[in-house]
Amino acid sequence: MFMIVDKRELVLEGYRKSFKREGVASVGFKPGDFRSWLETSSRHDRAAVEAVLLGDLADCEDLPAIIRRYLSIPVIALSEMHSLEQVLKLFSVGVDDVVRKPVHVREILARAHAIMRRMGSRGDDCVTVGEIRFYPDGRPPVVGGEPLPLPRREYRILEHLVMNAGRRITKQQLFNTVYGLFEDSVEESVIESHISKLRKKLRQRLGHDPIDSRRYLGYCLNAPRHAGREDADLASGGLEAMREIA
Repeated sequence: MFMIVDKRELVLEGYRKSFKREGVASVGFKPGDFRSWLETSSRHDRAAVEAVLLGDLADCEDLPAIIRRYLSIPVIALSEMHSLEQVLKLFSVGVDDVVRKPVHVREILARAHAIMRRMGSRGDDCVTVGEIRFYPDGRPPVVGGEPLPLPRREYRILEHLVMNAGRRITKQQLFNTVYGLFEDSVEESVIESHISKLRKKLRQRLGHDPIDSRRYLGYCLNAPRHAGREDADLASGGLEAMREIA
């Protein structure tokens, strides 16, 4: 889930709609509300956040530092000013990247994934789990040696399972990743339907079901994991560093 922080409701709503069109969960906050959420939310809820986009930082220049106290994720500033001084100032207060508006949400997603790879000490652009090769930049995953196009929701579920290979993920965690923490118009049980369809496609391609499910415990992608030519432990350790809450 991506979080957008800006004083202007029009900006927040615009990005929420753009992320929704790409099948990515997002939520918008005013700066003060976002600080309150950081301070009062649970570790479990904060773990669902993949990146934070910061809009107008006037009078909020300490926000990147505050975010770092709770989250180890990409922090990207959306700048409306094209001056070098403004860009350097944004980097100086602790953001990971500065993107000049207007910008397409797909570019934001690509930049966030690039930052995640650097934070995870991985130079490769894919993660391999058994016979599944996943590309975080949006390309179809390669399963059993052939690309497997997936609907957006199934793609996001597979992404989360791949990035947490070998770890048990609850239905609620998958729901938060796919639909967001504050979605109340969709039943959590819809995740079961998405996973059922995804498992059927993987089983047809691989000849077996790589996803282990346990009632009340959740789902786990059981397969040896490595990122490109990197050692599995390095990839796993890098991902853990990204997900760990400061």
